[in-house]
Amino acid sequence: MLRGSIVALITPMDAEGGIDDASLKRLVDFHVAAGTQAIVSVGTTGESATLDETEHCQVIARTVELAAGRVPVIAGTGANSTREAITLTRCAKEAGADAALLVTPYYNKPTQEGLYLHHRAVAEAVDIPQILYNVPGRTACDMLPETAGRLSEIENIVGLKEASGDLKRVAILRAACGEGFALYSGDDATTCDFLLLGGDGVISVTANLAPRLMQAMCQAALAGDRAGARALDQRLAALHRDLFVQSNPIPVKWGAVALGLCGIGIRLPLTWLSEQHHTRVRAALEQAGVL
Repeated sequence: MLRGSIVALITPMDAEGGIDDASLKRLVDFHVAAGTQAIVSVGTTGESATLDETEHCQVIARTVELAAGRVPVIAGTGANSTREAITLTRCAKEAGADAALLVTPYYNKPTQEGLYLHHRAVAEAVDIPQILYNVPGRTACDMLPETAGRLSEIENIVGLKEASGDLKRVAILRAACGEGFALYSGDDATTCDFLLLGGDGVISVTANLAPRLMQAMCQAALAGDRAGARALDQRLAALHRDLFVQSNPIPVKWGAVALGLCGIGIRLPLTWLSEQHHTRVRAALEQAGVL
């Protein structure tokens, strides 16, 4: 089981929106050096919604190649079509990814039984460890703990990224899914408490810009060092908040440029960070001690 800080990696792009391979290599090396526990390639933060299927598979494969076994790679392969999710998950397995992360089907609002059947179908079709991803604020679909519990009984469904921000769910999910099932926070602002309550790690936006500090906070929390974890998390608090001042990944991409990690590039319908927010995000970077 992976424990600690896992980065939801941005997909670096050039000014025309093409994939920036040189910056992708820089980012992978940056996270290996920083002690990030794993990389999620082409998740929500990686602009999965605007990459076509060929690009999606290519970025996953290239990330695996660049990681070269130094850090596990988890491929974002969720879709609101079960067939598409199976296709993307097969691409991830063929590329050598260590696991897949599958967001709940968005927009079409499946029932809880539909969610169960969707994820079971993907798990049965592709023999790769799979992590569920519940982010109701973006998908308009909430996977309830009892559904996660049913899915945890499937051998290759090994964890859940829970991004509801509802800390009461940690204990409920642990009871429903068992001790051997990984529980990851998908909400940076509540991650410290999530871990202190028994979670295993975080799949993080903040870790794109402050990976060492995020990993240190996670390790302190996992060790039960409440005071130490909270002190470290306080330094990260402004990033947790201000990386969502506009839709993710708009602010975090601006921050990556400010740190010299990549060039300016994002795809429509997302636009570059509005100038009125630059000072705020820069101040958050300074508070975390990374700028």
